[in-house]
Amino acid sequence: MSKSDTWFPKWGDIPAAIGLLSRLPVRVETQQAQARGAHPSWAYGLAGALLGALAALAAWAGLVLGLPSLAIGLLVVGTTAWVTGAMHYDGLADSLDGLWGGWNPKQRLDIMKDSHIGVYGVVGLTCILGLQATLYGQLAAQSLWPILGVMAISRAVMVPLMTALPNARGKGLSASVGRPAPQTASLALALGAAVAALSGAWPALIGAPLGAWAVAIVAKRKIGGQTGDILGACQQCAETCALICLVAFL
Repeated sequence: MSKSDTWFPKWGDIPAAIGLLSRLPVRVETQQAQARGAHPSWAYGLAGALLGALAALAAWAGLVLGLPSLAIGLLVVGTTAWVTGAMHYDGLADSLDGLWGGWNPKQRLDIMKDSHIGVYGVVGLTCILGLQATLYGQLAAQSLWPILGVMAISRAVMVPLMTALPNARGKGLSASVGRPAPQTASLALALGAAVAALSGAWPALIGAPLGAWAVAIVAKRKIGGQTGDILGACQQCAETCALICLVAFL
């Protein structure tokens, strides 16, 4: 099999991406998905769009019931946490505790691996959740479609980070998946950007890369690379920055 055949997209990559990024009951060919390694990550944006559709459906229900905007935003955040198993929120909390609670790379990685949550994680997670709920509630009052774009691009930008930074720990989910090829990262970004643009979330194309870039810089400086927790933090920061730009410009 040639190198181009290895990274070239396959239909089976889509359920593999959905199965990895959510708890939705999709059928995944486990052996094929493992053999593909990081290549299915080109479909992360498509998986995000599906999650966005479910979140938008929850927001629509809140609008029909006449709920306040903050309550609608909490429905969006809660639905997303439920269907994803809160994996990215957990990654954000662990990253905040480790990156700012340790004094050297090894200590930071050890803290990130600890299942307990510290003050940095609690404060950061509270602020992010509150900010996202407020912004989603305000966004839903204008249009539900951009929710799909935000969810899509915030997951697509994880792929270039995986490509650019080595795994800092050498084990764990991120290490087992591997590093995507540059072509995979480019396709992931293109698809995520297309969903964002078509859904009317074009300001998210500014915010999401900025959020991911900020996380990448901090992670490279403090632990020398990325981990699964860093990828979760990347998604959450990208999502929040995308929402800020979206609400500010629309």
